[in-house]
Amino acid sequence: MGKIRVIVDRRTCIACGVAPTVCSEIFQLGLDNGKNRVIDKYSMKLTDEISEGEIPEELYECAKRAEESCPVVAIHVERI
Repeated sequence: MGKIRVIVDRRTCIACGVAPTVCSEIFQLGLDNGKNRVIDKYSMKLTDEISEGEIPEELYECAKRAEESCPVVAIHVERI
């Protein structure tokens, strides 16, 4: 079992709240600009433009549901 990389393009994000609703174990709306981000527990990089993190394998399906639910395709999930 490997790790999973999750990337949120915060420039594309419209802060609709779908990802945190679908998968609050990984995503939240940021206090900095209101846009989606990876929660602190899994965060590796956070700027106004991008939020990147690594999650354990057991959260893969949750992350994929959020990716598939994002109306502007701002979330990308990949195995590393």
